[in-house]
Amino acid sequence: MATRPLWMEKPHPIAQALKVALLAVTVVVMLYPFIHVIAVSFSDSTKYTPGDLLLLPKGFTTEAYKLVLNGAVVPRALLVSIGVTVVGTLVNMVFTVTMAYGLTQTKRVPGSRFVLLIVLFSMLFSAGIIPNYLLVKGLGMIDTYWSLIIPGTISAFNLVVIRNFFMNIPEELLDAARIDGAGELQILGRVVLPLSKAVIAVIALFYGVAHWNAFFGAMLYLNDTKMWPVQLVLRQYVLQAEPLPGAQLEPSQVAITPHTVQMAVLVLATVPILVVYPFLQRYFTKGVLTGAIKG
Repeated sequence: MATRPLWMEKPHPIAQALKVALLAVTVVVMLYPFIHVIAVSFSDSTKYTPGDLLLLPKGFTTEAYKLVLNGAVVPRALLVSIGVTVVGTLVNMVFTVTMAYGLTQTKRVPGSRFVLLIVLFSMLFSAGIIPNYLLVKGLGMIDTYWSLIIPGTISAFNLVVIRNFFMNIPEELLDAARIDGAGELQILGRVVLPLSKAVIAVIALFYGVAHWNAFFGAMLYLNDTKMWPVQLVLRQYVLQAEPLPGAQLEPSQVAITPHTVQMAVLVLATVPILVVYPFLQRYFTKGVLTGAIKG
């Protein structure tokens, strides 16, 4: 009589209890920092002392958010980040998807294998900060939002994932579309993309999160502080504890501690991407696994 694999056996109650305890501790460790930040941002500065471990606000108030949103800096930075994220993700997806599809047509696109080798080579070596800056400056993109989008138009990793996903689409479907007179763009738009919603959603999420969290490029290429995205404003204010330019203090806001305002800025910079993520979560595992495994 063949024995079942160990992973198919019913777990021992003690082992199961240990797993539950470990998962519970992991959840607490992961969620507590975010809950603490939210609690501090809504706390009354007269009742909160930096260093207190909070799960609920001390003296609920929204004065920190009023201070942040009444100023011109953070709302403008949020609009900049939203614009760069939306436009940048759209540009990324157009170029990545079209190039990935072209690299799957090795019989119809001469030199596609050589181009693929170049893409893979770019995953091993980076040009560095100075060559990238000189290139952006040479293209006249200093102090423009294109400097935050164009240098990272195509990610080699994301390109390979999408290409592998496209390779799993049966060639018979594409040949049938060609017999019906469809061109390559029509095949891509009407056959390939509808079958690739999972990987498209996942890669769009990767690009969107990268644009939203990016601050180093803005620090290098944007000299005008009015063009800064929210992450650079957050870095400037939270790490260097500098006041927000353009924010007008009211008598009721004078007592607000910088730490409370820092947490409010942090929440405002984090919430938008958290709102988008749940809509794409169901595609995440399927898109990554299917795009990474062929066969």
